[in-house]
Amino acid sequence: MAEWGELADALADYTVNCNGNERLRKMQRDWSRTLHFICSDTGTTFSMMVERGEIQSAPEGHVGTPDIVVTAASETFCDMFWGDLNPVQKYLRGEITVKGSQEDVMRLDAISFVIWPDA
Repeated sequence: MAEWGELADALADYTVNCNGNERLRKMQRDWSRTLHFICSDTGTTFSMMVERGEIQSAPEGHVGTPDIVVTAASETFCDMFWGDLNPVQKYLRGEITVKGSQEDVMRLDAISFVIWPDA
C-alpha cells in the first residue's frame, strides 16, 4: 500500500512528464476536466485538475465536482504514474475502474496510448 507521500511523488513526476509531452498537450488542448481518484485499499483520495491538456494541480482530497472518477489500489496508481505499468491492461481486468462520459473514457484511453505506446 502506498501512502500519500509516495502518491504525491508519483503524481509530481507524472505531471512533469505529461506537461512536457508536446504531442499529448497538442492532442488534448481542448480538454479541461476535473478527475477524482480513489485508492480502493487505503481510502486515500486525490484530485487532478486539467486545463486545456495541461495538469494544473493534483492535491490530496477531492476538490471540485468530478467529470471522471478513477478507482484502483494505491500501488497501482503509483506504478501507473511512474510509468511502470500500462493502465489499459489493469482496466481491462477490472483492477482500475473509470466512471465518466464515454468521450472522457476514450480520451483517457488515447492518453494511455501516447504515454505508454508499447503496451
